[in-house]
Amino acid sequence: MSDVKIESSWKAVLQEEFGKDYFKTLTEFVRGEYQHSIIYPPPKNIFRAFELTPFDNVEVVILGQDPYHGPKQANGLCFAVGEGVALPPSLQNIFKEIESDLGEPLVHRTGDLERWAKQGVLLLNATLTVRAHKAGSHQGKGWEQFTDAVIRALNERKENLVFILWGNYARQKGAHIDRSKHIVIESAHPSPFSAASGFFGSKPFSKANAYLAMQGKKAIDWL
Repeated sequence: MSDVKIESSWKAVLQEEFGKDYFKTLTEFVRGEYQHSIIYPPPKNIFRAFELTPFDNVEVVILGQDPYHGPKQANGLCFAVGEGVALPPSLQNIFKEIESDLGEPLVHRTGDLERWAKQGVLLLNATLTVRAHKAGSHQGKGWEQFTDAVIRALNERKENLVFILWGNYARQKGAHIDRSKHIVIESAHPSPFSAASGFFGSKPFSKANAYLAMQGKKAIDWL
């Protein structure tokens, strides 16, 4: 699979995955979907999280599940939306928790979140594509196996990362992270259905920065 267009450091780390049968099947499936249906995000943004946050730059990992399936929403970064797009409820709640946690008003209210990615926050969805208006339509096609390999590579090859796992799905996906090497910050999901059940008040952003400071690393500017 030498034609996979992914950032070079990630390509080196994940090279073995691209040659596996599941990934070839996944690639054929995704190509067919883009030819015959409306699929999000646009093809150029499928691996955007990796482009903006090269392997060596990763300091924090936030796990999502599926890309948004509405027009102009998905942009390749979990929980983020395209510039100028109305903020989805989960992202609104994330922003509320940032302000509450850090005790300061947000400076940036755009939903793109590229500013986080460029600071070393890998915004990784478990599934990297979705059919328009059909949530979960690309689950079980191979993406989860690929993103498991991403998490495994980060877990094994790096040290002192911050993994932020919101909700049961992310917790299960991050169950094998070595907590003697990394910190795992878990809480309820920021969705309106669960945010009041443990997401609000969980202070993931200050906790992440406190851990990075302990490691002599630069804090993330979440605002």
